[in-house]
Amino acid sequence: MTSTDLSTATSAATTERLTFPEGFLWGTATASYQIEGAAAEDGRTPSIWDTFSHTPGKVAGGDTGDVALDHYHRFAEDVGLMATLGLQAYRFSTAWPRIVPDGAGAANRAGLDFYSRLVDRLLDAGITPVVTLYHWDLPQVLQDKGGWTNRDTAEQFADYAALTAAALGDRVTRWTTLNEPWCSAFLGYGAGVHAPGRTSGAEALAAAHHLLLGHGLATQALRAAVPAAQLSITINPAAVRPATPSAADIAAVRKVEGLQNRLWLEPLFRGRYPDDVRAFTAGVSDWSHVHDGDLAIISTPIDVLGVNYYSPMIVASYDGIGERARVDGHGDGAGETWPGCEDVQFLDVPGPKTAMGWPIDAGGLADLLVALYRDYGTPLTITENGAAFADTVDEDGRIRDSARIAYLRDHLTAAHAAIAAGVDLRGYFLWTLMDNFEWAYGYAKRFGITYVDFETQVRTLKDSAAFYADTVRHNGVAR
Repeated sequence: MTSTDLSTATSAATTERLTFPEGFLWGTATASYQIEGAAAEDGRTPSIWDTFSHTPGKVAGGDTGDVALDHYHRFAEDVGLMATLGLQAYRFSTAWPRIVPDGAGAANRAGLDFYSRLVDRLLDAGITPVVTLYHWDLPQVLQDKGGWTNRDTAEQFADYAALTAAALGDRVTRWTTLNEPWCSAFLGYGAGVHAPGRTSGAEALAAAHHLLLGHGLATQALRAAVPAAQLSITINPAAVRPATPSAADIAAVRKVEGLQNRLWLEPLFRGRYPDDVRAFTAGVSDWSHVHDGDLAIISTPIDVLGVNYYSPMIVASYDGIGERARVDGHGDGAGETWPGCEDVQFLDVPGPKTAMGWPIDAGGLADLLVALYRDYGTPLTITENGAAFADTVDEDGRIRDSARIAYLRDHLTAAHAAIAAGVDLRGYFLWTLMDNFEWAYGYAKRFGITYVDFETQVRTLKDSAAFYADTVRHNGVAR
């Protein structure tokens, strides 16, 4: 199972550390479709990612999540890994089509029983379960009726939340409704590079609203079922920077930051959509999907905001010369991925990159956390942060992923700096526990602190696992 000796991690007695506040929560995160497998077992029906991954040309290598990491059968081993690392919490997602195979209606007892066994195993190991209800695996039967462009999906999501909470709420006290709804809406319904593969700016905006509405309704259902629970939503806001101080480039920042950040934050915390976003997308959507009373539901109070951070953006006004730059392969920098932003271009961020081609910039994390807390005043948790690198197994069986260790050290240092600046940051969840199915990249990208041989399913802790275990054990990052 392991090649890295955790006892060789940095000694707390001799190393300078940045210590985090007492009670800071340390964990890792995963997502159901990326690890579970058992795609057709015990009553589970297809999700949009089953359909998408089985569509030729949509996923690198023709990979699917049919088996993934076989976590459905190996969860006890995986919880053992977490215990070995001394993790305090585990953020995982439940699969809607495993719990409610028809998308709506009665719960599937076998599906709920799986998550119940997982929760019990975590608690027995002293690990706090943190449940995310939606990490992109919408039941295909609901997509056949319009998916997140259909208002009914928001109501059905709340029903699914209530069923799940009724089964697990006696033991689970930390709940997240949605993970990265920006990706669900704009990559799934706008760019077409994520499931369900739609390419309509109007559909993306409608999906965004119905995702938020579903969040609000689910939050109300969770509060009713588990009154003392800590409730949250996880978004992926970006630190967006102008290429120059020009007014045109600053206006470009405002547009991108509007769709990436304020489209979610303003309804959640202020019960309104930004006027400027509605204005620059007016040629794409008439916003008739927003009904009276929706924003009051969306702004139902939550306890903490989850923040996923990987890299910043640099944008500029598009001058009409040449092609607009591409961003992470998701469209041409505007168009359907960024409706109303045809006059914006995305520029390369200088400096080192991960295996995903994403820029490495820990300063963007500190900037983002400070800005979020300043503007919205809500407690924060880093719910995802990590990096993919081209990890290799050395002859001695060890995975010396020094680049990932440097990445984690820098980003944890940035998180500490944000706390020192007054941010109420409650925890950090590393992405991810194990290498897994990386969406449209299939199994080609490795984010884990555990190396997985996808043929044999053998798990091997990387050097970064020892680094993270040391950090957790001492509630501080070695400098």
